[in-house]
Amino acid sequence: MSRVGKKPVSVPVGVTVKVPAEEIVVNGPKGELRQRLTPGVRVAVGEKEVLVTRESDSKQHRALHGLYRALIQNMVLGVTNGYEKRLRILGTGYRVELKGRVFSIVAGFSHPVDYPIPAGIEIEVPKATSREYMDFIVRGIDKQLVGEVAAQIRRVRPPDIYQGKGIRYSDEHVRRLEGKSFGAGGK
Repeated sequence: MSRVGKKPVSVPVGVTVKVPAEEIVVNGPKGELRQRLTPGVRVAVGEKEVLVTRESDSKQHRALHGLYRALIQNMVLGVTNGYEKRLRILGTGYRVELKGRVFSIVAGFSHPVDYPIPAGIEIEVPKATSREYMDFIVRGIDKQLVGEVAAQIRRVRPPDIYQGKGIRYSDEHVRRLEGKSFGAGGK
């Protein structure tokens, strides 16, 4: 039995969990999330908890057992609290701004990179606190979508290991490397 899968998911007050057909629907104060269920995984909804079981002990069903329990837990946390990723853009002249539902990134290219914000995601850009860097926050109720949007934004200009410029997660540590040095024994 999966250690993660056998633990029940507690459902807080104000959150409803339904299992119509081959799907699970979680409603809460922040919104609604849906997840399709794979055959072989069963979800039993009680008054204050959700229990995930599996049909057999096959390798695939054992793998999906813990996965679906974790997905349901993330859905419940998302509709109650939401998720956020904090990022920082670092570099002289590097900045970000919101233009409606388009996130504009100026990161040393010849033109700004415009990233259309997907539905269910909000990006907050507080006032710049420093000339060196600028922080911004990606928020939403779907953990996977928040992480994917943050990763796509980071991919526009990943942190440089020599100068440290670029977009990084605010808690990410970038190990800086020393540049080439002129040696005395060269030609």
